[in-house]
Amino acid sequence: MITVSSINELTTAKQALKDLKKDYPSLYEKFTDMVNLTRALEFKYYYMGRLLMDEDPSECSPHYVYHSVLRVYKRELKKLKEDPNFRNLRTLFFKYRNGIGYANLCLLGLDKNPETLVGPSVMK
Repeated sequence: MITVSSINELTTAKQALKDLKKDYPSLYEKFTDMVNLTRALEFKYYYMGRLLMDEDPSECSPHYVYHSVLRVYKRELKKLKEDPNFRNLRTLFFKYRNGIGYANLCLLGLDKNPETLVGPSVMK
């Protein structure tokens, strides 16, 4: 999927994440922990987003990964999804999935500058 991100959408999403961090710090910490785990395992942020949104992740599932590693990853993701305020994060993912995409939302969560994410990107 190709997404084209505008500076306005990215800035708005960045502010929404700042608000989430202020209003639900524990949820935000779990979210950024999950983004960092995704990055450390070299999984795609799109994969994480698909799992968070209960969408079929098969088209972007990691290959050549031990099942035990996937189990740990999914267990950590489940902890995030079981947070009592998870619906707030899910709402953000739903709102921005077609505009800036799951990957850019994750990168904004890692404090990336919106200006660096402007333009087209391919999400696999």
